[in-house]
Amino acid sequence: MRERLNNLIHIVLLVGIALLIGFLSTRYGFVHDFSRMQRASLGDESVRMLASLDGPVEIVSYARPQGNLRKTISDFIGRYQRIKPDLGLEFIDPDADPTAIRELGVQIDGEIEIRYEGRSERLKVLSEGELSSALLRLSRARERLVAFLEGEGERRPDGVANADLGQFGAALKQRGVVSLNLALANTGRVPDNVDLLVIANPRVALAGPAAMEVVDYLERGGNLLWLLEPEETNGLDALAEALSIQILPGVVVDGASQAFGIDDPSFVAVSRYPDHAIVQAFDLGTLFPQPVAIAQLAPPRWDFKPIVQSSAQSWNETGHIPKPGEPEGSIRYDGIDGEISGPLDFGFALSRLSPKPGENEQRVVVIGDGDFLSNSFLGNGGNRELGTRIFDWLLADDALINVVERPAEDREISLSDSTLAIIGFGFLLGVPLLLLASGLLIRYRRRRR
Repeated sequence: MRERLNNLIHIVLLVGIALLIGFLSTRYGFVHDFSRMQRASLGDESVRMLASLDGPVEIVSYARPQGNLRKTISDFIGRYQRIKPDLGLEFIDPDADPTAIRELGVQIDGEIEIRYEGRSERLKVLSEGELSSALLRLSRARERLVAFLEGEGERRPDGVANADLGQFGAALKQRGVVSLNLALANTGRVPDNVDLLVIANPRVALAGPAAMEVVDYLERGGNLLWLLEPEETNGLDALAEALSIQILPGVVVDGASQAFGIDDPSFVAVSRYPDHAIVQAFDLGTLFPQPVAIAQLAPPRWDFKPIVQSSAQSWNETGHIPKPGEPEGSIRYDGIDGEISGPLDFGFALSRLSPKPGENEQRVVVIGDGDFLSNSFLGNGGNRELGTRIFDWLLADDALINVVERPAEDREISLSDSTLAIIGFGFLLGVPLLLLASGLLIRYRRRRR
């Protein structure tokens, strides 16, 4: 009886301890990263950034339920949720309401929207650097004031026409950027509280006083985004001189665009970018319809860095570029009338020590195309993402979480040709012969019994 009672008590205690451990595991979690170089955990900078966020964060992923994409996203976001429990994740099936998804501008399966304190950002690339940097930008409280020049037929940040920037303007608003339509013909001066001035393809040349005010704004230390178009008469020659740039004649045509399925060579597709903070780790392709090439004048007054350029198969075509519906004719490089072979730069980032008190650096971006941000072409590839990166840099809001790549060690095995041959013949002949020999040996031993 005593032995049976001890066994019963032992079983009850064992079951009770198991149940207690199971209950505690639902209330308390323990995660440890045993991977080499801690590759399955967030970096220290991401952890510090999450600790600085006061309110809840909502993440919405437009991923289809088929496949393993949702699980991949959940596992990745789980790294952030372990540090910040009030970070929520919601999945929406883009096939459930295609019309609504199209109106939201969702383009790829798994696209992520991050919402924090009434502002949001979109991500197409799932990485710690992209997600942590987006959260850092959303955590900044001060709104940025961006003035768009108007009155001379420029692209409007709130317009709905194909050439306007209404969709991109809405995306800027979600990121906490306040847009202002500025008519220099009426005001005569760019307000001092403007963080950035945008000149988006004026159709009529600016009057002399307005053009000089733009130059004065630049000399006062203001940041500037200048979008250009071929054969654009904008009256801003003094601004080009102040920036030490020259606009080359003609339209950039690029034979390499055919590799992307683009029949019109004047539509330049870009997939590789120079080394600059704006395009750091930027892996998305972009499309620029009929850009104009830009050259740097010497001696420059600025620090010049190209950010977009055509391929070696390009040149600035100074002849007639057929419009849609016209016969194509012959487009070829002949080296006359100012034609220059590629690669050609049609996007520059300029910087210098700011003359404005309290500011460290003055920044300017000149892009030889305004269509890439228009309502018609914003959804092509990474046009939207490149535009937001340009604005982030110009507004000094480009601080990125520096995520150091932590690769697994010893992932590659280097073998000589002779070693590979030995291994190959070993599996092809050695292993079958060994199996045959073992079978014959077993048969021999059994027959001797």
